[in-house]
Amino acid sequence: MVEFTVPEVDYTRYTNRQLAAVPLAVLAVALLVIAGWYAATGAPVTPGVDFTGGTELRIATDASQDEVTAAFEATPESVRTVAAGGNSAGNTYVVTFQSGSTTTADIEAQAEAAGFEIRSIDAVSASFGADTQLLALGGVGIAFVGMSILVFAMFRTFVPSIAVVISAFSDIVIPVALMNLLGIELSLGTVAALLMLIGYSVDSDILLNNHVLRRSGDFYESTYRAMRTGVTMTLTSIAAMIVMTITATLFGIQLLAAIGTVLVFGLAADLMNTYMLNVTLLRWWKFEGVAR
Repeated sequence: MVEFTVPEVDYTRYTNRQLAAVPLAVLAVALLVIAGWYAATGAPVTPGVDFTGGTELRIATDASQDEVTAAFEATPESVRTVAAGGNSAGNTYVVTFQSGSTTTADIEAQAEAAGFEIRSIDAVSASFGADTQLLALGGVGIAFVGMSILVFAMFRTFVPSIAVVISAFSDIVIPVALMNLLGIELSLGTVAALLMLIGYSVDSDILLNNHVLRRSGDFYESTYRAMRTGVTMTLTSIAAMIVMTITATLFGIQLLAAIGTVLVFGLAADLMNTYMLNVTLLRWWKFEGVAR
């Protein structure tokens, strides 16, 4: 069994500005990336077939990517090479078509005529995709608002409560920005990963706040006790997600690879936000006479 040893951080060596500067700077950069992506594409993150509608075809063939593209009458929106997995020979491609550009039957017929081995074919209508997107993003919004209300009800003080909310917000924004940079589309799977990040963030932040506000002992002693549990929990989750991501990539399970990547970056961001930004706000509130 792997054990993580959490070093005791001497927070007294750093001012509040020094501790908060890094997470706030990363959050600002992430917001700029999302804003730039929205200005360029009309969406804060690229939606996948689940939300835009369309057809996704997975094939195995020895043909090149250009030959795969040329095999279809309608120009594919994207042609991606993925790990084949199993005992398959040749390359495995995921070919995506926009909704309305062609029919599923035509795509299947053209793939068979080109000699491609069809692994799977999935189609989503544009109207169903739009409804799914509304429900999924609405679920994320409701979960975030519900979490915020619960946190304020638990602590009933502004600064400790807003510290949890800001950390959770940053834990979502940073992975979304990285999704744009890494070419990961927003799908039902990645929405589920973002929902999981809300839960992970709240766990570590509430653990920290409870130790500092409701347990006996010095502020720094309470912070270290919370870190021993919280950091171990998060590092264990990161290790598990890295293993899942690598395994899913090797076997060509793109959805699990995307979920794992989002969770790894989100959990790493949670470590930064909890033990730099949240600790800073709690110390500022506790020692500098901030209105309670």
